[in-house]
Amino acid sequence: MGTKVLISGAGIAGPALALWLGRYGFEVTVAEAAPQLRGGGQAVDFRGATHLTVLERMGVLDDLRRIRTGGSPMRFVDESGRTRLHLPAEFAGGDVEVLRGDLVRVLYEHSRPFTDYRFGESVTALRQDADGVHVRFRGGEARTFDLVVGADGLHSNVRRLAHGPEERYVTHLGHYAAGWSLPNYLGIGPGEGSVGLNVPGRFASVGTSHRDPETAGAFFVFASPALTYDRHDQERQKAIIAGAFAGTGWEVPRLLASLAEAEDLYFDSISRADVPNWSTGRVALVGDAACGATIGGMGTGTAIVAAYVLAGELAAAAGEHTAGDHTAAFARYEGLLRGYARGCQKGGDRAGRFLAPGAVGLRLRDWSLNRPRILDWMSEEGRKATHLDLPDYRRFETASGARRDGVGTPLSTPGRPRR
Repeated sequence: MGTKVLISGAGIAGPALALWLGRYGFEVTVAEAAPQLRGGGQAVDFRGATHLTVLERMGVLDDLRRIRTGGSPMRFVDESGRTRLHLPAEFAGGDVEVLRGDLVRVLYEHSRPFTDYRFGESVTALRQDADGVHVRFRGGEARTFDLVVGADGLHSNVRRLAHGPEERYVTHLGHYAAGWSLPNYLGIGPGEGSVGLNVPGRFASVGTSHRDPETAGAFFVFASPALTYDRHDQERQKAIIAGAFAGTGWEVPRLLASLAEAEDLYFDSISRADVPNWSTGRVALVGDAACGATIGGMGTGTAIVAAYVLAGELAAAAGEHTAGDHTAAFARYEGLLRGYARGCQKGGDRAGRFLAPGAVGLRLRDWSLNRPRILDWMSEEGRKATHLDLPDYRRFETASGARRDGVGTPLSTPGRPRR
């Protein structure tokens, strides 16, 4: 019987880790608080040879290329609609850009044969001892696992239970971001990307959907000190957004009017996670839970790489009978990834100031980025930041992995906790 691993979170890092662990013969359970896979979301991208190598080894690169968006150009305007800055598709889209919901679905489908997915379920308590990690789920079930991994995002529940409260580890970076769907009333065509207004400290944009030309997506960013609000109270969040953009011109009043009917609102601070130790005992963190940055920190690519390294080091420790197996694996995983992840995070530190700078920063950004050589330099620096010499763990793959055919909650039905 293989090592039993519980992964909390079925976003990006969780299914990626499940795919690799399943191939290496581990018994994997993924608990996801949402009743089904989370769709929608902004486009995410992969840049450079390291990202593409991991995707290719996972067997998902061809799938992602088939559903790639082709990149999303961005046009910045003033309140009269005059263009201030145009960023080409390749600047924002990297080497492969896909919609976040599409990426999640691909990773789920590839990991599902190896994984017991439990939708509508989350961890409420953790207790470690020599026998494993004793877990209690929201539905009341209690189980013991050899290892637990928190892949549950910047506001990680597992991190809170294993390491302590969020405020110890998550730093507000001075801005908030929001996004929601609305009718494409501007008639933005496929491939036109997004158009957005910049005024000092605020950015309001709208772009076409890559799947449905009748649907558009609004994306707002605004500067603000840390705010106190209930993360589950969408009406309060809508009021915060409306207040932040009150009196702003261009298309903002119409975009705010659509917010009242939005059922898919995303709202969060632009923040960074800094966790001194990515593991404690038998519990580890991966992706945004360990080293996330809300926007601009190349978190999607980092999550894919981190899942590859964490699974590979666990497989190596088990295969080589290293003393303390998981302890040695967790240490090597963090040693390989911490510096890399921090380098990628630096983009997140600048994201709010790039999208919604102050008056001086706005003029400086537009002046510099209207010069093609500076754009080319920034794109190349982004690719350099994602480079990492990767170990090759493929020798640890079993013939068929810990295949669990028939296990997993179908996408077409709400995921009920499995007993």
